[in-house]
Amino acid sequence: MRYIKLGNTGLDVSPISIGAMTYGEPGRGHPVWSLGEDESRPLIKHALDAGINFFDTANMYSQGSSEEILGRALRDFADRDDVVIATKVRHPMRPGPNGKGLSRKAIMTEIDHSLRRLGTDYVDLYQIHRLDPDTPLEETLEALHDLVKAGKVRYLGASSMHTWEFSKALHLQRAHGWARFVAMQDHYNLLAREEEREMIPLCLDEGVSTIVWSPLARGRLARAWDESKSTARAGSDNFADMLYPPLTEESDHAIVDAVGAIAEQRGVPRAQIALAWLHSKPVVAAPIVGASKTSQIDDAVASLDIELTDEEIRTLEAPYTPRYDFQGISDDAALQRIMAQIPGFSPAGA
Repeated sequence: MRYIKLGNTGLDVSPISIGAMTYGEPGRGHPVWSLGEDESRPLIKHALDAGINFFDTANMYSQGSSEEILGRALRDFADRDDVVIATKVRHPMRPGPNGKGLSRKAIMTEIDHSLRRLGTDYVDLYQIHRLDPDTPLEETLEALHDLVKAGKVRYLGASSMHTWEFSKALHLQRAHGWARFVAMQDHYNLLAREEEREMIPLCLDEGVSTIVWSPLARGRLARAWDESKSTARAGSDNFADMLYPPLTEESDHAIVDAVGAIAEQRGVPRAQIALAWLHSKPVVAAPIVGASKTSQIDDAVASLDIELTDEEIRTLEAPYTPRYDFQGISDDAALQRIMAQIPGFSPAGA
């Protein structure tokens, strides 16, 4: 495994991150497709054996169960100092006031709960799970800075938001001398390239790495077009229908076919080609792979050895059609209103 620096830091991470949303006790999150502890542990160990040291989770994944499963597995299979644990905060963890958000109270409370569940004294990368429109940004940023100074957090990260919002946050952190965001976890893949407009240029200019969620477009880039909903997760994933609506179906189909053609020419699985395309982008530190099979981890690692030609990259990128951008929408009601305006889309995912 070849390790890389995360942003402008000295932190070494594997260029593949394992996304732990897949791991969580059924009934506490995603009962259709989440894996319980007995099924999750061999996958986490397989990743470690492959040299992957970067693991991403969130407090809200399976209501804390993901952190618990990941924490116990890493304790049993790895040296804590050798792994990089990333988790996130913002979404509801309990009903009532202060049970969600990015207020000082919520952040200070949730970091302690995450540390307890993970079984560790510190988190390597603590990320805000989108913005909180009900809390002043300065309050959030200062609270995060205080966690770094207290030793509970090593580095800070952000996730999907408008570029102007991220730029404002970076400016405030610099102006106040607060610990800065070193990573942006965003939605980026061959079917979703809207971040190339503003966010990616900003990250490159500021020395911020991106950690990519949904690098295979919810599995669409790993299978033939007519098999796009052939898994339990894909068949019940209405959120994916919002991310990849019928509006761009023609170009999406062409891109998926191009991935398949190049994969066939090279004699490798489609997932390796889609991930190799991401590795060709300097801003991408690590795609986050939600592996439910050891073969998916093996494909992710194998993709590191594939160097696409300029012609192959042009072939993959040429059919792209700009799509609606949901990156910065943190208000659920507003998101539903926008979704309702998309031709051919229904909230039910039909």
